[in-house]
Amino acid sequence: MPRVDRNRLSELLARERATYVVAHPQSAALYSQADHLFGRVPMTWMNMWSGGFPLYLATAHGNHITDVDANTYIDFALGDTAAMAGHSPEPTARAVASRMSELGGITTMLPTAEAQWVAAELTRRFGLPLWSFALSATDANRWALRIARLVTGKPKILSFAYGYHGTVDETFVITAPDGSTLSRPGNVAPAVDPAQTTRAAEFNDLASVERALAHGDVAAILTEPALTNIGIVLPEAGFLAGLRELANKYGALLMIDETHTFSAGAGGATRAWGLEPDIFVIGKSIGGGIPCGAYGITAAIAEQVSVHGDADLVDVGGIGGTLSGNALSVAAMKATLDEVLTEAAFEHMIALATTFASGVQEVIDRYDVPWSISQLGARAEYRFARPAPRTGSESAAAADNDLDEYVHLYTLNRGILMTPFHNMALMCPDTTGADVARHTEVFGELVAELVS
Repeated sequence: MPRVDRNRLSELLARERATYVVAHPQSAALYSQADHLFGRVPMTWMNMWSGGFPLYLATAHGNHITDVDANTYIDFALGDTAAMAGHSPEPTARAVASRMSELGGITTMLPTAEAQWVAAELTRRFGLPLWSFALSATDANRWALRIARLVTGKPKILSFAYGYHGTVDETFVITAPDGSTLSRPGNVAPAVDPAQTTRAAEFNDLASVERALAHGDVAAILTEPALTNIGIVLPEAGFLAGLRELANKYGALLMIDETHTFSAGAGGATRAWGLEPDIFVIGKSIGGGIPCGAYGITAAIAEQVSVHGDADLVDVGGIGGTLSGNALSVAAMKATLDEVLTEAAFEHMIALATTFASGVQEVIDRYDVPWSISQLGARAEYRFARPAPRTGSESAAAADNDLDEYVHLYTLNRGILMTPFHNMALMCPDTTGADVARHTEVFGELVAELVS
């Protein structure tokens, strides 16, 4: 970065770290006392928060979070999409409370009438006619991949370098210089070498996709419509249509995971961009914070499944779990889809994200820093690269840990919470224009200090 003095960055980062420590003594104390938690946190990825220890939650409502030290933040992280509906949205909280107390029966292994409503709504939004529920998109992906291998008779999947599909083993891959598949750096003890299960390709590179498919052993192309967890990488014109054509040509299924890209609109990128998946996966956001997920399939796939009479779909065949489709999750999904993440809510959220992106771009232009901003519906993210990366590998190469920490701590120390894994901001129905304006103001100040 020609406009950024790394010594200056080090000085500013040290200052922000010190400010963070002073402002969060109770969070620091709780972290230091957590001797019975692996990594001192309930889940080890919580150590991704900048500053040496995570914030500890006291309360969260709408798009605001208050920590145990009584600091309140405008929340643009929103649970890394899980709280896209906002924290504890009233309709969801009401439905969950009713199911837990008035109606009872949180999980009974019995269906509820609401399940049909949710499935029909998912069909209306995303087009797939048949649905099954999970507790996360990770679960849904795992089970749907089994179905893809069953109906195609093929053993492998195609996954893109640095794509995000939860903790699905087959997807922790990157491409080697010769185009072959490698396990992603940091992959924790995979059961088998991912090269045995997966053919890796590069996003926005149809030639790499066709080379992988030409082997004839790929059951499904599993992809996000845009990469998200390595920074937003938007599809280039014709890329997603090309995936559909190549899947048809080589007898593979097209499997779209909208865990994050649901931000594109009420019907996700699938509706907004006219996609035609054979299998569709979603999770996190549709339950308003209650664990849930779902996958949808076409009627043709359901028919192909039915001819495999030896496939155990109702007991121990590896599809589903005891808590999947539980009454509490289903109630939360119905309330959230019906009353919170509505068409009108998405119009509001996308408009705010557009304002957010415009404000960031204006600051980037004003100070001529070689950064970029990408928008995906109600979500936007700035990267320390210009032009914006076009593949997962390019996006990974653009990472700058010190700049990431500086941005996260600078904004957090001034009352703004960004996603800890990257510089992503998500709008929810409770986000306001004033919240976005505050971020633009702080972002301008952090860049000005950095390049002065």
